[in-house]
Amino acid sequence: MGMFGGIAADKYDRQYDDGYLLNRLWRYMKAYRRQLAIIVGLVFIFSLIGALIPVTIARGVAALEQGGNAVWAVVLALFAIAITDFSVYYVRRRLTSRVIGDLISVLRKDAFKAAIARDLSFYDENKSGKVVSRITNDSQELAQVLLIGSDILTQMGEFLILLVILVGYEWRLTLLLLGMTPIVVGTMLIFRHLARIATRQGSRAMALVNDNIQESVTGISVAKNFRREAMIYDEFTEINNKSYKINLRRGFVFATVFPVQNFLAGFAIATLVYLGASFVIGGTITAASWFLFVQSQDRFWFPFINLSAFWGQLQGGLSALERIFALIDAENVVVQTDHQPAPEPMTGKIEFDHVVFRYKTGDPILRDFNLTIHPGESIAFVGHTGAGKSTIARLIARFYEFQEGEIRIDGVDIRAFDLDSYRGKLGIVPQQPFLFNGTVMENIRYARPDVSDEEIEAIANSIGGGEWLETLPDGLNSEVGERGARLSMGQRQLVSLLRVLVQKPAIFILDEATASIDPFTEMQIQEALDLILKRSTSILIAHRLSTVRSADRIIVLKEGEIIEQGNHDQLMTAGGHYAELYNTYFRHQSLSYIENARSMLVTQQISD
Repeated sequence: MGMFGGIAADKYDRQYDDGYLLNRLWRYMKAYRRQLAIIVGLVFIFSLIGALIPVTIARGVAALEQGGNAVWAVVLALFAIAITDFSVYYVRRRLTSRVIGDLISVLRKDAFKAAIARDLSFYDENKSGKVVSRITNDSQELAQVLLIGSDILTQMGEFLILLVILVGYEWRLTLLLLGMTPIVVGTMLIFRHLARIATRQGSRAMALVNDNIQESVTGISVAKNFRREAMIYDEFTEINNKSYKINLRRGFVFATVFPVQNFLAGFAIATLVYLGASFVIGGTITAASWFLFVQSQDRFWFPFINLSAFWGQLQGGLSALERIFALIDAENVVVQTDHQPAPEPMTGKIEFDHVVFRYKTGDPILRDFNLTIHPGESIAFVGHTGAGKSTIARLIARFYEFQEGEIRIDGVDIRAFDLDSYRGKLGIVPQQPFLFNGTVMENIRYARPDVSDEEIEAIANSIGGGEWLETLPDGLNSEVGERGARLSMGQRQLVSLLRVLVQKPAIFILDEATASIDPFTEMQIQEALDLILKRSTSILIAHRLSTVRSADRIIVLKEGEIIEQGNHDQLMTAGGHYAELYNTYFRHQSLSYIENARSMLVTQQISD
């Protein structure tokens, strides 16, 4: 497992070398060339001012050494340097913060755009909480590192300017300082490798914690229903402890950097003081020159010590950048061969021609699947779990890529369409209808932002004379809450259907919810469903008898193959698999079954 093991990389993670990461980051920074040029100029001025401080003091010492009195001149010069230093620092820091803020905003937008462009299969394999962590936490960490990096750049500029000055004063002592540089740099490179591993694992640990929190908070109602608060707390504690241990090891690495660098710097300073004093006593150099080197050694070594001390954060920034770019670079499984606009108008003819589909692992779900759905026809798919019903719907929606065969819409290979144009012709209602926080009207308008309030009101009132609106506190202006929590399951389904009705799709896909709803709401839902079926080619993954019977054709699936098809009466007469499914799952929903059950109950009560 190793010192920093324990949390695996996500499947789409990649490892980039530092040069590539910095080069790619520069592509984003190119848009701010003018601001960066100003910042570099301010960095140079700030570095020059910092280098002038020990030089000014050394000049004062030299004046005293020659019998002059330059104390007040030195004090005034240092005061002027301090004021200039503060002013330049303030302007540089403000401009730098603005550029970094703009840069991170663009990078975060690109990461979010990439996240929403990923296939559904991507989210089948990768938790959304970890994706969120890359867009938020990692981008914020990068911002902090860029700000620190600008300070270190300033210190390195000061080092270079000071190096030129020191060479002019005394080349022998300068060579002594430079002779220690390889040791410092070599130590830094060792810590660089350890820091990169530590920061990468630390980022993964934080993503895991974020994902657990998001999942727990999202499912808190289920946890409370089953009194499992203690269990989710224990799960969080376990993940949090793992994150704690990894970050503790990370802290150990970073805590070791600074003392080691200080030790090396202290050794260099002691050597400089001793040899410099020997040179002064021997008359080789002046006391002012020696004093300049003693005063300058902190500023000379500080950039290296500081770079080492913040190396962990710098590596954390590179690790964060690596994770963001990995998200942006993740490849979609679904790939279009062309970008043809969807037919206008689209008739909705759907053809499956020898289609084979399997998920990344496992046996094929569809094997040599063939089916033709005619324009305007409504097809109900029924079958046991795993028969391939939802898979067919997802393939039509182009959420997954099939491996063999061809799917055609109006005679055109589905892979040739522009996805946005094509999906604009689809109306999809998932099994768990999702509503966004807002009003009922805003959720109905979601698919067509340009639709008027009057049109939405007319469509809403066309369902059962608008009686269902009376069950809402403020009608269409009622707040639905997070994920539609303020509405019943039936009301959420109805709002989802109305959202599709407003869209007027050429192809309608319904993965019907399995939850039971009251008879009144079911009647409203069926009425909305009938309106959609009249206008569209419809794919129904049916769980209600009323939906099955309303379909023009029922397709019975078993292990990805069609074993029966026809209408309800034909299939019941055949007495095959559908009849078995009907008696097992649908029969209890029929009115005759309910009346018979009620009659038997009454008879039993009378006999008792």
